[in-house]
Amino acid sequence: MKRLYWWRRLMEFLGPQYCVVCGERLGVQGQSLCTTCVMQLPRTDFLLEPDENPMVQMLWKLTPIRRAVAFIHYEPRAESARIVYYMKYKDRPDTAEDMGRLMARELLTTAFFDGIDVVVPVPLTRRRQWQRGYNQSEHLAVGIAEVTGLPVAAKVLRRRQFRRSQTQLSRQERMDNVEGMFEVRNEAAVRGRHVLLVDDICTTGATLTACSAALSQVAGVTVSALTFGLTKD
Repeated sequence: MKRLYWWRRLMEFLGPQYCVVCGERLGVQGQSLCTTCVMQLPRTDFLLEPDENPMVQMLWKLTPIRRAVAFIHYEPRAESARIVYYMKYKDRPDTAEDMGRLMARELLTTAFFDGIDVVVPVPLTRRRQWQRGYNQSEHLAVGIAEVTGLPVAAKVLRRRQFRRSQTQLSRQERMDNVEGMFEVRNEAAVRGRHVLLVDDICTTGATLTACSAALSQVAGVTVSALTFGLTKD
């Protein structure tokens, strides 16, 4: 299975590639969006105020957090939503890495990464990761690490079990669904450190809150968050 996965990755790299949003053939290997679609992404501009924006204000009400940024406004029916669809359901972890690099490059023009020690992706359950073959949040983190030089600690958090999808749940149901869901497997990797939590989409902040709650039980941990998208709730 692993051999087949890497064979597909090689074929995608060697063969023609197309923009995952508009379908235009790309002239440069190793990217997922054409220049026009990159320019037209519905950016939040939260990176201008990582300590004071709607996302961090929402999370402050739920969990102690230093700073938080979502890169784009996510709307399920928008053209840009195809990026998330490809990351999660079309076997395109490379798209997640591309978006991680894109976010990191733009955030490097700010002080967002100042003081951050380690990048921790939000984990999937074992079953969900086996079904998908990868964790899109981990690949976002890999892209971020390539630009920033920060280490990725992919096995720090563990999701205990899968209850039900967050997709159709209300705000309170989302909070209840993930409460106590995560645990820290390797405290030494984050003790006394500033952790950057990375996920694909933030809707109500329930998943980030549950992860932050688990990490905050470790002495000296500070948590910030970065997601590719923020759903208009």
